[in-house]
Amino acid sequence: MAPQQLFRALVSAQWVAEALRRPPRGPGQPATLQLLDASWYLPKLGRDARREFEAQHVPGAAFFDLDECSDRQSPYDHMLPTAEHFAAYVGGLGVGTDTHVVVYDASDQGMYAAPRVWWMFRAFGHQAVSLLDGGLRHWLRLGLPLSSGPSRPEPAQFRATLDPAFVKTHEDIKDNIRAPRFQVVDARASGRFRGVDPEPRDGIEPGHIPGTINMPFTDFMTEEGLEKSTEELRRFFQDKKVDLTQPLVATCGSGVTACHVALGAYLCGKPDVAVYDGSWVEWYLRAGPGDIISEGSGKPQ
Repeated sequence: MAPQQLFRALVSAQWVAEALRRPPRGPGQPATLQLLDASWYLPKLGRDARREFEAQHVPGAAFFDLDECSDRQSPYDHMLPTAEHFAAYVGGLGVGTDTHVVVYDASDQGMYAAPRVWWMFRAFGHQAVSLLDGGLRHWLRLGLPLSSGPSRPEPAQFRATLDPAFVKTHEDIKDNIRAPRFQVVDARASGRFRGVDPEPRDGIEPGHIPGTINMPFTDFMTEEGLEKSTEELRRFFQDKKVDLTQPLVATCGSGVTACHVALGAYLCGKPDVAVYDGSWVEWYLRAGPGDIISEGSGKPQ
């Protein structure tokens, strides 16, 4: 059987700059390329992602609000929306069924939230989605053109169907502890995983789910914020004793940086990594003290 042909997950700043120089389509015609700025920050950082977008962004980009395009009824942050919600939201950003979507963010790391949106598109059945390698940080370093002000994309028709194989629930993770069927990788920083550094959300103590493996999301990138090479990523998984031939699920604090694990595996030829959408926040709030592994205080009895 021939290996599966995977859509290109990363595009360079130079590739995007060249694509933007091509003549635009006529009025009423769908864009073949749509850039999305998916910047999102923890509230404690005090950054306003939309305001920063309006100050400067890659030309032609629209702003993707991760909180707005989520299940607003859930008690947990930015859980996946319904397929209908997702289709209406991204259609309003100019994304059609045939659009090549390129996602980036303006984080200091190079990429932070953008892989979450990349994963969301794939979960809803859209394969033509890439990430701008290095994000806005690298774009600025190269001195490439910028735009400002709010975006006004031409609305498009988008169809979405959620593939449940992309998502794991609290019950799935509980069942996996009792009878392991898949590996679980946690993308949070080591101190939070071990339970010795604080979580960024009030009321949540650090630690990890029993049996999980720690692969901090920042270790998937170079110091310049670019994604590491396939060879380096394979070695990273091997060093952590993660078998890419076996089922793999990613988790983190709230399902955002977990998608760096999915991206890294995808670049190594494994496109089927699922994400525990509720991640550590849901696990901590719902788990008993015995289901919290921590070198710190853990969860009170």
